[in-house]
Amino acid sequence: MPAGLFTIHTFGCQMNEHDSERLAGLLREAGYEPSPAPEESDLVVVNTCSVRAKSEEKLFSLLGRLAFRKKRRAFRLAVVGCTAQIHGERIMARVPEVDYVLGPESESRLPELLSRGIGKAVALEQSAAWRESEPRTVPRASPASAYVTIMEGCDNFCTYCIVPYARGREKYRPARLVRAEVESLVRDGYKEITLLGQNVNSYRDPEGGLPFSGLLCDVGSLAAGIWLRFLTSHPKNFGSDLIAALKTVPALCRQIHLPLQSGSSRVLKTMNRGYSRDDYLGLVSSLREAMPGLELSTDVIVGFPGETEEDFVATLDVLDRVRFANIFSFRFSPRPMTAAAGREDDVPLSVKKRRLIELQALQKGIQHERNRALVGTERTVLCTGVSKKGGPFFCGRDESHRVVNFSWNGAVSPLHRFLSVRISDCGPYSLRGEGLGFSPA
Repeated sequence: MPAGLFTIHTFGCQMNEHDSERLAGLLREAGYEPSPAPEESDLVVVNTCSVRAKSEEKLFSLLGRLAFRKKRRAFRLAVVGCTAQIHGERIMARVPEVDYVLGPESESRLPELLSRGIGKAVALEQSAAWRESEPRTVPRASPASAYVTIMEGCDNFCTYCIVPYARGREKYRPARLVRAEVESLVRDGYKEITLLGQNVNSYRDPEGGLPFSGLLCDVGSLAAGIWLRFLTSHPKNFGSDLIAALKTVPALCRQIHLPLQSGSSRVLKTMNRGYSRDDYLGLVSSLREAMPGLELSTDVIVGFPGETEEDFVATLDVLDRVRFANIFSFRFSPRPMTAAAGREDDVPLSVKKRRLIELQALQKGIQHERNRALVGTERTVLCTGVSKKGGPFFCGRDESHRVVNFSWNGAVSPLHRFLSVRISDCGPYSLRGEGLGFSPA
């Protein structure tokens, strides 16, 4: 008999998604099994994100529903991750039905707390060095795509960002452990591997000093025939050695996430980003020269304290110049502990909303125009699932990470395989086409 059934609710980024995978592996090693019916779980874990206020609002809304359910049926309730680290015991004070509050570095202790019968616990430790807590088997969400963590934390202290407080200072995973995990994934037939960290291009092997460019070349030699990605990159840490590595690692996808945040040098300085508008545009030029056909995605914040209309127009201009394949855009919201939280939030909400709508409308037009240029071409696609249309329709992502929906009439399922798709139509957010046959990466 299993020790119990568990469910994990995950908010936030790819780091959180992978943390949930790892925690699921540790729980399974302790005798727990994932619940086929979440409402019947003996343990409910909520993995949290604190990057934006909206994520915390969603968290407490969910906790309210779970607290009500707990009054009708007993189960253990754990809150883990970034918001747990930031708010600690205040979460229990607000929602007494919560049993465990564990920060990102403490969540691996959950199986031990359960086995020892500890009823209530708060653990928010942060270490200065890497501590490996990988389960023997990580139950990946996909049989084709896998995340591999190479570092944790951030040393940049951008004035709007809570990550250094939630995740701690930068800690790097030994390169030998990264290599071993990648080798294992390749042997197991994974088609796509993404190296993860808050600032991957500041990575340095704690045992031998290998920089991120060297790790990419090393891992790339193990990953022949698959897609290799990395995120997230900080523009100020994209050195010449890393740009040179882009030319020499065939497995690397021609797609990079490169956060901009603002197109105004004045705002970037206030954000403590460590680069100017011209620095960013120069880097984009160097990257595209090193890797022809490179597609870029980015993050943008509108309404940062002190942002003028001129600053906002400068951001629109960068979007128009770079022509991003995709953006993630947000209104500024002050986060606790950050320097920006002490500044006057002087851009009215109505202005933030208008600027976000204008920014997203521009990007929507750019994406639609760029997608139309792909109609009639053939794209290699990694099939990730069945399309919402059902039937013979499937979905996947191309090398540039664009969503591709396609028809498939082959006798063999295309699920979790590479195939060639002829693009016949598009919208601003996806491509549509016809699957032609299986293809190498």
